[in-house]
Amino acid sequence: MHRVVVLALDGVYPFELSIPVRIFGTAAGSGGEPLYEVVTCTADGRPVATSADFTVAVQHGPEVIDTAGTLVLPPFVCEPLGDRDWLPEPVAAALRRLPPQARILSICTASYVLAAAGLLDGRPATTHWNNAEHFQRTFPEVKVDASVLFIDDGRVLTSAGVASGVDLCLHVVRRDHGSAVANQVARLCVVPPWREGGQAQFIDRPVPESATATTSEARQWALGQLHRPITLAELARHARTSVRTLSRRFRAEVGMTPVQWLARQRIEHARRLLETTDLPVDRVAAEAGFGTAASLRQHLTGAIGVSPTAYRQTFSRRGTPRRAR
Repeated sequence: MHRVVVLALDGVYPFELSIPVRIFGTAAGSGGEPLYEVVTCTADGRPVATSADFTVAVQHGPEVIDTAGTLVLPPFVCEPLGDRDWLPEPVAAALRRLPPQARILSICTASYVLAAAGLLDGRPATTHWNNAEHFQRTFPEVKVDASVLFIDDGRVLTSAGVASGVDLCLHVVRRDHGSAVANQVARLCVVPPWREGGQAQFIDRPVPESATATTSEARQWALGQLHRPITLAELARHARTSVRTLSRRFRAEVGMTPVQWLARQRIEHARRLLETTDLPVDRVAAEAGFGTAASLRQHLTGAIGVSPTAYRQTFSRRGTPRRAR
């Protein structure tokens, strides 16, 4: 069983501390067997103060990190931001125990710890939008993207603020066991299995977006047309606006351009078809609007690092339901 170790640091936020055990602890196989074991530790095995008016006593010290398949770092109180030691020696020592093949996740401002440890040097990463500018100044070697909910860079994954930790953990479940398992976890936890857009939609703006400015109707229409080419002019027509205004509203509402959003929807549709049907890869490519199997392979490999065939084989072996068509 895959072991997830949660490292609670001093000043940890209770809500985010509970996310990994809630999401990973809910994931189950087709026979109801748990897919993850979740354990919590501190850097020295002692209780830690939380951001609230209570402390947390854990059953494990840093030695359990030796056995981690995944290590999760929830955020902790880091105000006021300024020059400080983001990596105390006990925490650095705990991180050094992580097996080389294990992956590591940070939620919100726990990214400061990963960056201080050098784990984000040269990598794309995210953190809470309100801290992104300070984070970039503090760690200029990191490629900070404050517009997204999370970033999966292989072994190292980072997420934005608070509830994006749910998005990140669900993404990991989906990556490990497929959409069927991740969707079931989301249903049991009563959260969306996938949130469109990024944290750009939450960033404070001097002039608020008009309540009537929305691309939702155009997006809903596009989801039913993924099998064919979709032009910006068509999207703008369904949004009843100009192409220029459409692009601005897309960035404000979903945190990306219309072209980026369409590409993501096509990839997600292709993944669902690969997981739940026996359609040939070229037919999946056509249904998702990629046209050819070669185009689908290029886009899927670029997005998640595997080919359509390898993706289907992986999730088929892990018991993701498939239906013949």
